[in-house]
Amino acid sequence: MNTSGFHVAVVGATGAVGQQMLHTLDKRDFPIKQLTLLSSARSAGSSVTFRGKEWKVEEAKPESFEGVDIALFSAGGSVSKLLAPEAVKRGAIVVDNTSAYRMDPDVPLVVPEVNEEDIKLHKGIIANPNCSTIQMVAALEPVRKEYGLTKVIVSTYQAVSGAGAAAIDEMHEQSQAILNGDSFEPSVLPVKGDKKHYQIAFNAVPQIDMFQDNGFTFEEMKMINETKKIMHMPSLKVSATCVRLPVVTGHSESVYIEVEKDSVSVKELQSLLQEAPGVTLQDIPEEQVYPMPAYAVGKPDVFVGRIRKDLDEDNGFHMWIVSDNLLKGAAWNSVQIAESLVKLGLVK
Repeated sequence: MNTSGFHVAVVGATGAVGQQMLHTLDKRDFPIKQLTLLSSARSAGSSVTFRGKEWKVEEAKPESFEGVDIALFSAGGSVSKLLAPEAVKRGAIVVDNTSAYRMDPDVPLVVPEVNEEDIKLHKGIIANPNCSTIQMVAALEPVRKEYGLTKVIVSTYQAVSGAGAAAIDEMHEQSQAILNGDSFEPSVLPVKGDKKHYQIAFNAVPQIDMFQDNGFTFEEMKMINETKKIMHMPSLKVSATCVRLPVVTGHSESVYIEVEKDSVSVKELQSLLQEAPGVTLQDIPEEQVYPMPAYAVGKPDVFVGRIRKDLDEDNGFHMWIVSDNLLKGAAWNSVQIAESLVKLGLVK
């Protein structure tokens, strides 16, 4: 193993996820001998503090990746499409946090607690799944392994931070305007650049990303397709409804599953998830103990609670899954992949 550390590049270093990546690399004491911070031309020249030192952010260009071992990308799909192949060409392994390569059959889509071995199949790029998919599969994989899985129906309650800083600002501004009795004009959510924008403050918007021809949104299709790919279950029945709520950080999900094995009890599921890697069970309804997004912020785990048997379907169960979408849903999972690359000896 390389003991002196690695040359790590962070693309999108000034964004919310890029900042969390740096915070996580520091917290995990990831072995770094050289750090390259990259961004768009607009943010280039700014400074970022990492491990007590000021680092200058440079504009991301193909030549920026010379000598880089691991490149963590979180600067939008178009940037990844343009620059990830350039980074690979120069010998870097790319961990991409956009949707650009997730469904590419040549690119492993990885949640380390679920399918770490898939990292070995990489051809230079490893994709980080969608934030809402990550927390769900982390909670469902132990169940799939032990009892089998035949159906998943998920409804999400997603934080505005998933849509970026402008969406957070819009929610705050709208909330203040409503409390003050002032008028406002929505301009960001549900989708920047789409025909219509709606109030997010004190509201629930049942659209995340663009609608597809089948009536599902792109976010819903991401959850459906990514779950099947990560779990290596192309025939798994998965359906999703994704909703944006006026919560700053932390995605919540109501998940219904059907298992293969008969006579599984709630207690068995609870015991299984109690021991699952990266999962924290919070499930004591009589004491009102259950996961909530406000209490998941800043924590890397996936929190699971409200586990109960369906009243009509013997093999059906309901659960509530919560996680910090900027951490486990993005930065933490990306750094975990980088750690796995080191652990598996795939980066020298």
